[in-house]
Amino acid sequence: MDIIAAYREVGTYRGAAEMCGTTHKTAKRIIERALAGDKTPPRKQRNHNYDAVAHLVADKVRATHGKISAKRLLPLAQAAGYGGSARNFRRLVAQAKQAWRRQNPRGRRPTIWTPGEMLVIDGFWR
Repeated sequence: MDIIAAYREVGTYRGAAEMCGTTHKTAKRIIERALAGDKTPPRKQRNHNYDAVAHLVADKVRATHGKISAKRLLPLAQAAGYGGSARNFRRLVAQAKQAWRRQNPRGRRPTIWTPGEMLVIDGFWR
C-alpha cells in the first residue's frame, strides 16, 4: 500500500508505517516531502580534500608530459598542504594524467617498411 494513502486513512505516521511495513521515521519523511510539494533540495557540491593541490598536480603532469607518478608527487603535495591519504591522491593523479592524455594523444605511428622485409601470416615459412 502507498504510504501517503495509508497516512490519509489512518492519520498517524506509526499507523501508516505499520500498514506499509516500514518505520515511522521513513513514513514521516516521505509524507512531509509529499506535503511540501515533493521538492527535494538540491545537493551541495562537496569539496574534495585534494582540491587545494589539484592545480599543482595538473602543472606537474603537464610539465612531465604525463610521466610523473603519484609516489613522486605526494611529498610535494603534502608540503603544499595536502592532508589526505595516498590512495585518494593516487586517484587525483590518475585523473590528471588521463585528462592530459585525452588532450595530447600519442597518435598513430605508421609502419615504414624497408626493402627485404616479408609479411609472415602463420609464423610458418614455406
